[in-house]
Amino acid sequence: MLRAELKNDILTIYRNDRPVCDFIRGGVALKAGVGKCDYSMNRGSFRIKSEISELCSLFVSYIQEEDGKFILYLTEGKLEIELKGDILEFTPVGMDRYNRMFISLPAKENEYVYGAGETFSEFNLRGSKFNVWVAEHQNMSVISKKLLKIALGDKDSKRKMTYDKYETYYAQPTFLSSEKYFFHSETTARAVFDFTDPDMHQIETDSIAPYYLGYGDDFEDVLYQLTSILGRQPELPDWVYDGYILGIQGGTSVMMEKVRKALNAGIKVNGVWIQDWEGRRVTAAGKQLMWNWEYDKVLYPGLPEKIKELNAIGIKVLGYCNPFLAIEKPLYRIAHEHGYCVKNKEGEDYLVTITTFPAAMVDLTNPEAYEWLKGIIKTNMIDFGLSGWMADFGEYLPTDCVLYSGENAELIHNTWPAKWAKLNREAVEESGKLGEIMFFTRAGNTGTPRYSTMMWNGDNHVDFSLDNGLPSVIPAMLSLTCSGFGLSHSDIAGYTTFGPLRRSKELYMRWCEMNAFSPVMRGHEGINPDVNVQLDHDFDVLAIGAEASRIHAALKPYLKDAVRYNAEKGVGVVRPLFFYYDEPQAYKECYEYLLGRDILVAPVIEPGAKTRRVYLPKDAWIHIESKREYDGGYVTVDAPIGHPAVFVRKNADAALLEICAGLDLSY
Repeated sequence: MLRAELKNDILTIYRNDRPVCDFIRGGVALKAGVGKCDYSMNRGSFRIKSEISELCSLFVSYIQEEDGKFILYLTEGKLEIELKGDILEFTPVGMDRYNRMFISLPAKENEYVYGAGETFSEFNLRGSKFNVWVAEHQNMSVISKKLLKIALGDKDSKRKMTYDKYETYYAQPTFLSSEKYFFHSETTARAVFDFTDPDMHQIETDSIAPYYLGYGDDFEDVLYQLTSILGRQPELPDWVYDGYILGIQGGTSVMMEKVRKALNAGIKVNGVWIQDWEGRRVTAAGKQLMWNWEYDKVLYPGLPEKIKELNAIGIKVLGYCNPFLAIEKPLYRIAHEHGYCVKNKEGEDYLVTITTFPAAMVDLTNPEAYEWLKGIIKTNMIDFGLSGWMADFGEYLPTDCVLYSGENAELIHNTWPAKWAKLNREAVEESGKLGEIMFFTRAGNTGTPRYSTMMWNGDNHVDFSLDNGLPSVIPAMLSLTCSGFGLSHSDIAGYTTFGPLRRSKELYMRWCEMNAFSPVMRGHEGINPDVNVQLDHDFDVLAIGAEASRIHAALKPYLKDAVRYNAEKGVGVVRPLFFYYDEPQAYKECYEYLLGRDILVAPVIEPGAKTRRVYLPKDAWIHIESKREYDGGYVTVDAPIGHPAVFVRKNADAALLEICAGLDLSY
């Protein structure tokens, strides 16, 4: 519990009698300024140029306690500080002429920082400086990144792009420190996190906004405090744990034939995700989707009947939607006629190019448009019989658009993913289906943890590359957990295909065995399904799917407990090693994870590998396949395809030990 002491013009905040921060009369509380940004967007990627025209330090003139708060009266304005248990809430007041705020927090030599939303190529962010801004995930433009890969023939590269140009779908002004505290800003604008100074963490926000510092005795406690502000995800539907949600596209007959093959091969099928249920378009990029949110009767004849047929044997059917509309289709014509779309400065519908085609965006600040789109989801998806869907996108709001609300799009851009998640959540709740339906989102910001039911890690490359392929989803899930979003998963075997970059049999099998040990096991055929290995490629691939689905289903009681714990305490299902082990390597490790408290997963992240070198924190561990016991440190175990390197704590609950003893990790 925090307490404050005001003495001799010094305000000191203590936790457990240890000072955590102080403010001194005459000292600098923060800095404020005036600035502007110029933005240019290309297919969801942003170039941002920032200029500061005025910057001044705001000194503490005097400190006073008023109505349970401590007020720092500054040379201009004031900073109100309120103690709420283990959380400090800072509210700047009277700084209206400024639109930039600069906060400095002391840093320690061996401190690590994590979070900022979802980070793919790095986990520990110490030494990095970057924008906190929602965008497509990439380290430079999509096109140049792809061309570089092709030119180098570098499909399985260990090369990482520089972090200063980093962009991510889920950007949130939050970080978790190894010193067992969190920082979170309520800004909706761009922020800049600068962790390059060895003595100070620097945070810049492009608006004057409240912020928080929260503390805990351990990392679970810190996340509990953080998620008490951000919100937590509800428990997942029971059916989610019962096996493998197959990613299939191509129409009714293709769907049913692949389900038949999967069942005959022994795959425990709990769902079928048909992203093209609303139709598809073939472009230079591949087989993409026709964004008109009603089912395509030509591609999927008799789909309502097939949904009932599949539901009767325990298989749910999931679809896809996003906040765009295909301009060739009927729903766009309705939206256009009613003025439901985001506008450009000429008052026309703002058409945004996604990959190779333009699309219109529904204006979520327009109450009528919001309810209209929500009604489409309720009628055309929920009432239709879908049990879930991918709620894609949310990153593309242009900063130069005109919104119905009249709000500045630069200040609304980062909020768009949360508005989109809120719309989907309301559609589920208003239909009385929360706990039965799961939707999963790609983009995020403050508000997303409160509204979304699940994240997925976006459009990963179909390779082993560190910043876009299979390895990248591990720090992505871990950083989401550290940002207060506790449920995430990835497309089995990735999505993005181009040129010689095609999904291999090995990649599919490795990704499949990894995702057996995640909250949700779901496949994807990718943007170019015809050149990628799919779930029914051959006997081996079907067999690995069957093995992984059985493992995932066997872990159901354990996964349900971990998901319930996240709903209650905000502690993610996928957790970093340092949560429970105060060891130097535990703070650095980003390609292993704890599934819940007691299972350690070390996915094979290199092509051709037949063994896995694993760091085990100091504890008693049982290698699930060999049953051999280890006490910690680095160990190398056999890990050919179909034999994942997974360990369980010897002191785990007896029920979990019994489950793990019965797992067959050979396909």
